[in-house]
Amino acid sequence: MLLDFGWSELMLIGIIALIVIGPKDLPKALRVAGFWVRKARTLSREFQSSVEQMVREAELDEMRQELKKATEIDLEKEFRQAVDPTGNLAESLKPPELPNFSEPATFAADSGPPTSIGATDDPAAPAIARPGAVGHDIVPPKP
Repeated sequence: MLLDFGWSELMLIGIIALIVIGPKDLPKALRVAGFWVRKARTLSREFQSSVEQMVREAELDEMRQELKKATEIDLEKEFRQAVDPTGNLAESLKPPELPNFSEPATFAADSGPPTSIGATDDPAAPAIARPGAVGHDIVPPKP
């Protein structure tokens, strides 16, 4: 507390007030003093609560800013950077590009017509079975 009086100090103030004010006006003076002490305490409490409220609002503003920063984070990007920082994993998981079958096939002029299944120019190549073929239906390579 701001004013910390002991019993001896209070007794001294009471004796001086009794001498200066007089016994007749002392109760009235004590009421006025009590009124002003209550007013001072009320103002002090209001001031203290308003300061505490400002502190809470400042902390709330800080929390709002932190929350705003947290919501602006791109979680997918952060996850990709944490799991695959070089991008090699994502590249290896991409599906292969398929040729466009809507366009007609073109052959090079020097390659000649397409060969049938199992026909190769390499005599050392193994024999290839035709679909649904049995043991004797294996097509030997062309010599």
